[in-house]
Amino acid sequence: MHISFTIVDLIIWFIIAIVGAFIGEAIARRRAGDGIIGATIIGFIAMLVIIGLLGLHISNDVYVGGAPLFTSLIVAAIAVALWSGLAYRRVYRPSYDRYYRRRASYVRRPRRRRRFF
Repeated sequence: MHISFTIVDLIIWFIIAIVGAFIGEAIARRRAGDGIIGATIIGFIAMLVIIGLLGLHISNDVYVGGAPLFTSLIVAAIAVALWSGLAYRRVYRPSYDRYYRRRASYVRRPRRRRRFF
């Protein structure tokens, strides 16, 4: 199997990886510590390994820039979701944030002022 990339193909693969990174972080409901750049790199590496080296793709897939579009999005999104889900913190925790607020020091919470009139 021979893989040859042009600059345009690499740009298209990175654009697909960026979209897959957004989808993967939305699926995991987490943000990677490296941000969207790290998620894009993870998505690009996953696309390169699964599609480029192993040659796995969905039959009758639409090819854009030498890459199957839907297979690339699925692979990048799953890889980023696994990476974000296993390695980094959650973004949205409504039940947890209600009861706990992290403070910078170990001081007590200020007392509530009660108004009786």
